[in-house]
Amino acid sequence: MKITFYGHASLGIEVGGKNILVDPFISPNPKAAHINVNELAADYILLTHAHGDHIADVEAIAKRTNAVIVSNAEIADYYSAKGFQAHPMNHGGSWNFDFGKVKYVNAVHSSSFPDGATGGNPGGFVIESEHKNIYIAGDTALTMDMKLIPMRTKLDLAILPIGDNFTMDVEDAILASDFVECDKVLGYHFDTFGYIEINKEEAIRKFFNKGKDLMLLEIGASIDL
Repeated sequence: MKITFYGHASLGIEVGGKNILVDPFISPNPKAAHINVNELAADYILLTHAHGDHIADVEAIAKRTNAVIVSNAEIADYYSAKGFQAHPMNHGGSWNFDFGKVKYVNAVHSSSFPDGATGGNPGGFVIESEHKNIYIAGDTALTMDMKLIPMRTKLDLAILPIGDNFTMDVEDAILASDFVECDKVLGYHFDTFGYIEINKEEAIRKFFNKGKDLMLLEIGASIDL
């Protein structure tokens, strides 16, 4: 499993011979100007919620690649009505895709499309594939529901927001890693704009002091699990 960071909360995942994009907000992000959205492969697009900073490139990518959009029922219906392929999910439900099993889990945030349409309730994803399991938290506060995840899934990586203001901060993300019982963390949703700028060295040090590994990738960089 290869995971690439495309800035903000945007990820690329290569697993099981398939290409997955998560929350593609790339072309409007000046920090990701070196990423060519038109060259990104996508068999699936996973969306945690409907905010503009998570869906900006969805339609352009889905139109070019014919990718299946995977999200909650409201978001799936929104894109289905526009003629895109979509797979609806809801909290606690899972589905076996051709790249692995995906479960849609709780997140505490808000969710509405830029045009005012409802985005339903926000969520995150647990992906079990190729003997590697990851948790993509989405935009969320720290929530006790995170403690349910390790009751079913042993995680190899937790992908957590750390930017504060709109989501958890670094200290809450450390607690979240305790809750999901995973000490290997990829941080995201930070530094894109002023509200969520962080001290990266301090964040890494705080995780290290708790015996945890916080990875903060440069935009376009990848890790292999």
